[in-house]
Amino acid sequence: MGTSVLITSGKGGTGKTACVAAIASALACLGHRTLCIDCDAALRNLDLTLGLAEGVLWDFSDVLSGDITASDAPVSHPKIKNLSFLSAPAALPDDLSPESFRDMVRGYCENYDYVLLDSPAGIGPGFRLIAGSADMAMIVATGDLTSLRDGQRTAMELNSLGVNELRLLVNRVSRRSFRKIRRSVDEVIDAVGARLIGVVSEDRAVSEALNLGTPLMLYGSNRAWPQFQNIARRMTGERIPLGKI
Repeated sequence: MGTSVLITSGKGGTGKTACVAAIASALACLGHRTLCIDCDAALRNLDLTLGLAEGVLWDFSDVLSGDITASDAPVSHPKIKNLSFLSAPAALPDDLSPESFRDMVRGYCENYDYVLLDSPAGIGPGFRLIAGSADMAMIVATGDLTSLRDGQRTAMELNSLGVNELRLLVNRVSRRSFRKIRRSVDEVIDAVGARLIGVVSEDRAVSEALNLGTPLMLYGSNRAWPQFQNIARRMTGERIPLGKI
């Protein structure tokens, strides 16, 4: 049985979707069958980040309605073995319930090692609809004060929904930015209240790869990719020390 992982953030602008794509790619490269489900019906940007803007025919509402079987709906990545993707619909179905979404995710967990759920930012109705489907949640935050406060609220909301296995990914970190706001990574951990799973450097290669529609792992030399690889390895149980920023 696979593991479902909600990747979320208290606010937009933390780089959450880029983190989903990179972690999924890293898990797939480790040999784990990995499915990414875009759950953000409002924006639906995960396909761009994965380099899959073309060729996506189905979304998870088609699976829930029975228009296509669950096994046929995801698209396999043409360049990254073990990685598949399922899109969000343009709008959430009116009759979508947390129970039906959870059943779909559990079904996918029978065939994939990891099912990553790209959550809408914030803690609105879309977030609450899918959050209960997760075995574990990863909160993406930066050192920004608003990101920290919203990350705290997200952690509290997840706990209220029964998701108690929480991890923190501190994204877009530079020594200069952390000195400027006088805040250490430890203070971010304490503020959000989740166990640290990784720290990712500020790296313009992430946005460059996105703009080219190229997965980060295929973009070439960059600082962030090895850090995402280490996060994926920690998810699988390896003890990997934090590197320098």
